[in-house]
Amino acid sequence: MRTFRNRTTVLAAATTAALALTLTACGDNGTGTRSEGSAASDSATVAAESPKAADDAADTGTTESTGSGTGTTQAAGAAKSSGSTGGTSAEASAPLCTAKGLQITAERQDGPPYTHLTLSAKNTSGAGCEMKEYPHIHFLDNARGIVPPVAKSKPQAPVILEPGQSAYVAVRMSEGGRKESTETVKEFTVTLKANGGGMAVVKSPAPEGLSVNPQKWATGYWTTELRNGADDF
Repeated sequence: MRTFRNRTTVLAAATTAALALTLTACGDNGTGTRSEGSAASDSATVAAESPKAADDAADTGTTESTGSGTGTTQAAGAAKSSGSTGGTSAEASAPLCTAKGLQITAERQDGPPYTHLTLSAKNTSGAGCEMKEYPHIHFLDNARGIVPPVAKSKPQAPVILEPGQSAYVAVRMSEGGRKESTETVKEFTVTLKANGGGMAVVKSPAPEGLSVNPQKWATGYWTTELRNGADDF
């Protein structure tokens, strides 16, 4: 009987202690409006959800740049887009070709009566450039004027020469008639007036010179290749 009372006393004491701890955890005023255990539990829940929230924000692209990894990635993407646009703009423009950056030569077209020749202008500048309009050719003295252009040979698109690429012009010197009045030239000048790029002296491709008729000569516009029809005159 004595042993039973001792166990009962111990059990009662343990129950009282547990009740006291429960009341303490419920709050200072016993109302249960504040729980330290609940706060700790909420903190653990927030900490567990934070990585997922960060991942979701990164996937949607709504994370602001705060010096974190996701902010840095967003800034890099914006810079890449801007650079692409700049590249496109740079590729759309080219400086005008100049006489110093071109090798201009003449070749007489085969077959009698040798009434036409072809001018070639090879880009030796090492950079892309644009050939505008037509060459201002002086076969004789300046008082005779330049060789007039043929409108139908004007290309629709700008003529851009990459390094090593050539532009061509068809030139009619005369009609080749037996009674035609012609003059002989051993060299002539080509001025890139539309380009503002200076003048080149071109030698005759024939040792005996070229027969030209100021009443019949004509020139085409610069093109990247001679075209049937447009450059036949």
